[in-house]
Amino acid sequence: MAVDLTPDDATLELTERVRAFIRDEVVPAELAMAASGSGPTEDLRRSLQKGAAAAGLLSPTGPERFGGLGLSTTAQSVILREAGYSLLGPLALNCAAPDEGNMHLMHKVATPEQQEKYLAPLVKGTVRSCFAMTEPSPGAGSDPSMLKTAARWDGDTWVINGTKWYITGADGAAWTICMARTPEHEGQAAGATMFLVDADNPGMRVTRHIGSLDIGFVGGHCEVVFGECRVPPEAVLGEVGRGFAYAQVRLAPARLTHCMRWLGLAERSQDMALDRASERDAFGSKLADLGMIQQMLADNEIDLAASRSLITHAAWVLDQGERGSAETSIAKTFVAEAVGKVVDRAVQIHGALGISHDLPLSLYLREVRPFRVYDGASEVHRMSLARRAVRHRSAAREAR
Repeated sequence: MAVDLTPDDATLELTERVRAFIRDEVVPAELAMAASGSGPTEDLRRSLQKGAAAAGLLSPTGPERFGGLGLSTTAQSVILREAGYSLLGPLALNCAAPDEGNMHLMHKVATPEQQEKYLAPLVKGTVRSCFAMTEPSPGAGSDPSMLKTAARWDGDTWVINGTKWYITGADGAAWTICMARTPEHEGQAAGATMFLVDADNPGMRVTRHIGSLDIGFVGGHCEVVFGECRVPPEAVLGEVGRGFAYAQVRLAPARLTHCMRWLGLAERSQDMALDRASERDAFGSKLADLGMIQQMLADNEIDLAASRSLITHAAWVLDQGERGSAETSIAKTFVAEAVGKVVDRAVQIHGALGISHDLPLSLYLREVRPFRVYDGASEVHRMSLARRAVRHRSAAREAR
């Protein structure tokens, strides 16, 4: 079957509008933020999203029913990359983590009533959300089966107890999706369950901000404690005991949109490196005429081209209705490492200027490093890919 991945006219037109908005409105705000040494504030988020809404660019991944643009995954691979050209671009367009992943999950799993209450304001940008899965050791991290947070049925409510750790955007989020272990309940098997918990629930507390290498998320990375946190039955997202299955609904698209956004920042870094190499004189020539600099620039081009291809292919697979587990895992592992190398080479080409705060490159370097951990560490993806490859090879040999 022929596969045409050329963006259609509507996507190309939207791309131009996003590109202009990012360069004219968002990049200046990012440079001002970088100079201040602090991360984005809630006021900055609201200001940028107000501008994006006025330009008709808000929530490209959100469902059209609630005011989003409802783009296909393939179209997202173009638009989110343009948004990612600035560190603040995804925030401005309301397609940044964790909200973007929560929009997708709520659109696929939530009831109509839950969508009206939680998804609609999220797509409009009037609230933020978070996703509470990760726990302090010995709880769930890369291995979700180690989940310690638990919920019990008590009369007519669920009661959640546990501690979550490194929960992005928790401070100021209007609601969270909390993953908790649940026993067998009304015919549903024991397992993990997702619960929607409002921020004003007295049983949920943001106890501290966790200092981190990156600063690019509104609301920081937080520790969140659930203590005798009572929620009604209608707070269950999907079905009791199916939380791990729903996590996969969120995970594959979310890891891919991460790739799209960070690829845009890598392309920005390469543009800066190309400008520097073309303008800077050293050792009797331009940097761009020196072999070692040429190698770094060429390696960046190779990593960027390979990343674009992997993302586009994985997006097409998802648009066909496939799970895309292998394709998104391959893309996430490669792109997370490629982006880091591209930004690092750009820093090196700029020399002392690259590591100074006169340019945002040092900020980018800090921001992209955690990508090799977020949405599954590279080592976990490699383990999964290797196991899948062995299974497929064994099945093929047995079939002969």
